[in-house]
Amino acid sequence: MYLSEIKSQLPSLSQLTFLLPDGTSVPAHFHITEIGQVNKKFIDCGGTIRDVKSINFQLWEDGDYDHRLGAKKLLDIIELSERVLGLEDLDVEVEYQGDTVGKYGLEFNGAAFVLTKKMTDCLAKDKCGIPAQKPKVRLSELQAASAGCCTPNSGCC
Repeated sequence: MYLSEIKSQLPSLSQLTFLLPDGTSVPAHFHITEIGQVNKKFIDCGGTIRDVKSINFQLWEDGDYDHRLGAKKLLDIIELSERVLGLEDLDVEVEYQGDTVGKYGLEFNGAAFVLTKKMTDCLAKDKCGIPAQKPKVRLSELQAASAGCCTPNSGCC
């Protein structure tokens, strides 16, 4: 979800809600403690130089039950961040504390923002020899190829 998409949803919300991937709500007393742009420049395992940019929200909750972050306040913080930091309209990732700091994608389900699981991946599968998809094998071909092989109780061993 891009920053502009989040901004377009906020004015219509009476309550700001974030859901974890398992559907449970982030406690209502959460704060967004950071908004920033992350620029990651790296070389993948195939030797390709990559430059990836994203917007990062850090979601935090603790024992401060007296304050609630509303949709209007979040919109104000985003707009201030855009002006002061020069944020680009990029995909938003969310950091949230579980057993360790987790990194999530973000979607909107019509009423709440949903943290989505992110997975690691090899970016150079073609150079690493990893097939794009599993090769399809016919079982009949496997049986024909194994006909000359030693099998249990065949007496060949």
